[in-house]
Amino acid sequence: MNDIKREIKELLVHGLRLQTRPEDISDTMPLFDDGLGLDSLDAVELVVLVNKQFGVQIKDMNEGKAAFGSVASLAAYIKEKQGS
Repeated sequence: MNDIKREIKELLVHGLRLQTRPEDISDTMPLFDDGLGLDSLDAVELVVLVNKQFGVQIKDMNEGKAAFGSVASLAAYIKEKQGS
């Protein structure tokens, strides 16, 4: 699971061109609003990046909202979808 979290952090920083380092993102930091500060355009791009990197599709807004809560929740979502 730690490998997935590390990959997600690197994906966030490099894929979304964030002005932070992967190691500065905590596993429980919210990805949106007061946390990492992502917006709706970032969410759309993140859906594409997750699909490319992990082969996991986020099919609707409800799934995305739950998955994109934090790095930890996204890692759990990816692990669950890859296992099914």
